[in-house]
Amino acid sequence: MRIDAVMKHTIRQVFHSGKFVVGFAIFMTLLLIVIVYPLIIKDDPLAIISQGTFFPPGIYVNTFDSINSPTIYTLMLDNAAAKRIASKFNKDDRLSMKEWLVADGIPADQIDIANTEKLIDQWENNYDPNKQIEGMTFAKQRYYQRLNASIEGILSTESEIIAAQNPQSGNLEQIGVVNRSDFVNINQVANVRLLPLGTDNFGRDMLTELVKATSVSLQIGFVAGTIANLIGLTLGLTAGYIGGIVDDVIIFIANLFTVIPPFVLLILLSFSIGQEKRGAYTIAAVIGFTTWVWTARAVRSQVISLRNRDHVNLSKLSGHSVFRIIMRDILPYIASYVVMAFILQISSAILYEANLSILGLGPRTSEVPTLGLMMNWAMIYYAHILGKWWAYFPVLIVIALATFSMNLMNTGLDQVFNPSLRD
Repeated sequence: MRIDAVMKHTIRQVFHSGKFVVGFAIFMTLLLIVIVYPLIIKDDPLAIISQGTFFPPGIYVNTFDSINSPTIYTLMLDNAAAKRIASKFNKDDRLSMKEWLVADGIPADQIDIANTEKLIDQWENNYDPNKQIEGMTFAKQRYYQRLNASIEGILSTESEIIAAQNPQSGNLEQIGVVNRSDFVNINQVANVRLLPLGTDNFGRDMLTELVKATSVSLQIGFVAGTIANLIGLTLGLTAGYIGGIVDDVIIFIANLFTVIPPFVLLILLSFSIGQEKRGAYTIAAVIGFTTWVWTARAVRSQVISLRNRDHVNLSKLSGHSVFRIIMRDILPYIASYVVMAFILQISSAILYEANLSILGLGPRTSEVPTLGLMMNWAMIYYAHILGKWWAYFPVLIVIALATFSMNLMNTGLDQVFNPSLRD
């Protein structure tokens, strides 16, 4: 009963820490999304769903089904034409047109980019796609050709004709008309796909991929953290309690790992394994076996301060085994520290995996996605240069939230269990 009362009191203390509660809430929200989302959306996270790369976020409606919608609605919207023009003809396009017209010899004060009708009229009367303007690059010339094609008929108010080939005569014949005031209800369109985060460089649904990647990265963090904590805890308890030559040997091994930074060891080991053998759990094991040192050192220091306490000496005089003394008289006193170390190990492992994957040394790319792999793919295909923010920014946010939440939980636990930090 006393142990239960102590545990309940400790839990109440932990959940009275604001930092722990906030971190715990963020982490549990991520965990809940990772668990629930695949139950609702059962799509393969690595399935290629589009021909093309980096589709922007939005709702995608099948054009064929839209035209052949069972019901066409007429909406008389005052700003429909203005929005239609703005979608095809933004401010950058207008400035570029002015730049070409000025280079062609038209005075700048005669060009009003705010007057769409006048600007297009000047453009149509002066633009020549084959004209070579001094100082203009080939890429810029191609841009103007594409711009010219995109604004063709932009001010027209006529309907679009739908035509089909007559199987007998082979001629195109009008079978329908799409008016500029025609609308369809999205709920009546057969094929609609919501892509809240668009697609990546391979044409895969970013959100589905991100959820799966978060799950795999958390698993890597948990496995790596467990391995590192078990090794560090075992060696730290052994070295701290037994001391002597055993302590010297363990510290010597720890010093060897300390001389070479853990991330350098990770790079060397990951490279030596080879890409085809680098699965998610293989990388987790490599991270775990190379990041136990600071846990072992910290646990050893804690045990050294405890091994000569009265209750430990009393247990020695009672003839209890070394294993029983460590497990019953020492480990419970450092249990809170072990939990905090475990949380930090998980957080560190997620960051280590991301760093390795960005360097191309993470898990193989054909099996499962991870947060680091998604960053690697975005960088390889220049998403950051092309302005495709949805390919990397949500990944950065998830990595930041996962590590930030665990560090908040760790800080909250430290405030509860560290007497010097209590209010």
